[in-house]
Amino acid sequence: MRPACDSVRRARPLLGTFVEITVTGRPAAAMHAAVDNAFAAIATVHRLMSFHEATSDVSRVNRHAAATAVRVHSWTYAVLTAAADLHRRSDGVFDVAVAPALQAMGVLPRTRDEPAVMAPPGAGSAIELLPDHHVRFGRPGVRVDLGGIAKGFAVDRAIEALRDAGVPAGLVNAGGDLRSIGFDGHRVHLRDPRDPRRALGTVIVKDAALATTGGRFDPFAASSAGRSAVVDPRCPPAVSAIVGATVRAPSCTLADALTKVVMIGGEAALDVLDQYGASAMFCAQDGVIAVSSDWARELELVA
Repeated sequence: MRPACDSVRRARPLLGTFVEITVTGRPAAAMHAAVDNAFAAIATVHRLMSFHEATSDVSRVNRHAAATAVRVHSWTYAVLTAAADLHRRSDGVFDVAVAPALQAMGVLPRTRDEPAVMAPPGAGSAIELLPDHHVRFGRPGVRVDLGGIAKGFAVDRAIEALRDAGVPAGLVNAGGDLRSIGFDGHRVHLRDPRDPRRALGTVIVKDAALATTGGRFDPFAASSAGRSAVVDPRCPPAVSAIVGATVRAPSCTLADALTKVVMIGGEAALDVLDQYGASAMFCAQDGVIAVSSDWARELELVA
C-alpha cells in the first residue's frame, strides 16, 4: 500500500531521456493513478513517432508515403499539422523533413534501403496532409523526423492526462522540455550552453511551457558542449551562430519546435515567436545573451 502524501514525484526513461512528473493537490492514490496515465500518454507518443522503431507511424510514412497515402494516428497527424504551420510561418526554417541531413551527420541511422542523398531544400512543403489522417509525400526522397517537436507534444499529452484526472498542480519535465500547471510557479535552472555544467540563471515558469536546445554534451568526454544537431534545412550544415536557446510558450509542442527556429534565426526569429505568443533567451558563440523583453524582469542571471 502506498503511503499518504502531499505530492508525488516519479521519473521514468522515455523519449531518449528521463521524464520526471511531479503532482500535488489530490489524495495519494489518485495522484499515482494520474501519473501512471501521464506516463502512458508519453509512451504512446514515443511508440508512434520514434524514428528508430520500425513499426512507428514515422517509419511507416518514411517507407511508403512517397508511393501512397499512409493513415496515421490522430496524434501523429496533429504533430505534422503543427509542423506544417510552423514551416509556413517560419518561411521554411522549421522543417521536419531534415531526416536525410541528420542521417548524413550520423545523428540518425540509415537503413540499407535508403539512398545516401540529401532531400532538396523546402522538402517539408512536399508533405501532404490529406483527409482522415492520411499523409503523402509529393516527391521522392522525403523522410521526416519528428524529434524536433514530438517531445514537446508528449509533455502536452502528459499534462492533458493530469488535467483529465483532476490534478490541480504539477510539472512534467522531459529532459529540459517542461510544462507547469497549477497555482505554484516552478523555478527552473538554466544551464550555460557553452559549459552545461555551469548555471546561467533561473526563471519562474507558471502555467506555461519551457524548452531548451543546444549542443550535445557528454560530461565524461569534454567540458564544453559539442556540435548541435539543429540544421538549417535551407543550408544543411549544422547551425553554429547560436549555441543555445530557451523558449517559453503556451504549449510545450510550440516551445520545443521554436527552439530550433531561434537556434537557426537568432533575432530574426522574434517575429515568429510573436505570432505564437512565445518568448526566448539565446546565447551566441561569443557569449552575448539576448532575451525577449518580457524575460528582462523574470530572468535572474548568475553573477
